[in-house]
Amino acid sequence: MNIFERYLTLWVALCMAGGIALGAFLPAPFQALGRATVAQINIPIALLVWLMIVPMLMRIDPAALRQVGRHWRGITVTLGINWLVKPFSMALLAWLFVGWLFRPLLPAAQIDSYIAGLILLAAAPCTAMVFVWSNLVDGDAEFTLSQVALNDAIMLIAFAPIVGLLLGISAIAVPWDTLVLSVVLFILVPLVIAQVWRSRLLAAGADVLDRMRARLGPVSICALLATLVLLFALQGQQIIAQPMVILLLAVPILIQVYFNAGLALLLNRSCGESFAVAAPSALIGASNFFELAVATAIALFGFESGAALATVVGVLVEVPVMLSVVAIARRLRPGWR
Repeated sequence: MNIFERYLTLWVALCMAGGIALGAFLPAPFQALGRATVAQINIPIALLVWLMIVPMLMRIDPAALRQVGRHWRGITVTLGINWLVKPFSMALLAWLFVGWLFRPLLPAAQIDSYIAGLILLAAAPCTAMVFVWSNLVDGDAEFTLSQVALNDAIMLIAFAPIVGLLLGISAIAVPWDTLVLSVVLFILVPLVIAQVWRSRLLAAGADVLDRMRARLGPVSICALLATLVLLFALQGQQIIAQPMVILLLAVPILIQVYFNAGLALLLNRSCGESFAVAAPSALIGASNFFELAVATAIALFGFESGAALATVVGVLVEVPVMLSVVAIARRLRPGWR
């Protein structure tokens, strides 16, 4: 892991503090950026999200889809976790903790928005950091690549319906036009750009692609951090007024990560899959595409919404919680048959 990835939690915390301070002392410029929208899509955020996502999607090799059948058991387990378990288990945890247990401790007007943000966070599997997690557990590289490529293809079709269904069940209004537009802008367009760029770089040689990806890595992280500064500059007053909100929102996120990772490991072991497949399967099943979640939450509910804050809490806990899952998986390896 490079320094940006390894200390992502620290950078997020610094962006929180810096954003809150800037929002308090220089509110006008940030409010102007927050109002720069077209069809409910914030233009500065859209540009930053492309800078975040395109370098990550350049890692995806569509040809890896041909390898899906080689590890069909692990693929089946991961798909089941990602699309049939994780979004629905997160919705259940959100209803239980945010909608009931923590309700007296949270701003009443933001309860539904927090639930929506947690649902968005769990509705799309991670596409970038899982390569790091897979390397840390010595995972099968071909399995990881084929699984991520397959998830990206499914996400184009399944993300909007799953989000719409769960928000509808939660009695949260679903602006379908904005939701579909978010899928196009934050999944389809970056994916097309990344793959066209990737193919052109590959035509010049694999080393050219590797060098470009190395240069773009810091750009992706810096775009994420800039997004967080902007978000916290607009949310600062709410956070200062309710400092416990972040800790309370982290509870269902942590539970669902460990639940999904544990379930994936158990199912892979039950069906006789190797550790090199089971470990990355668990990590892909547990992690979230938080860049997409943040962008969609802002598009659907706005910068100052509880949904946007809930997705940012996912960013805050991503690295430490996933490193703990990596550590647990590595401890299980000696006894794996």
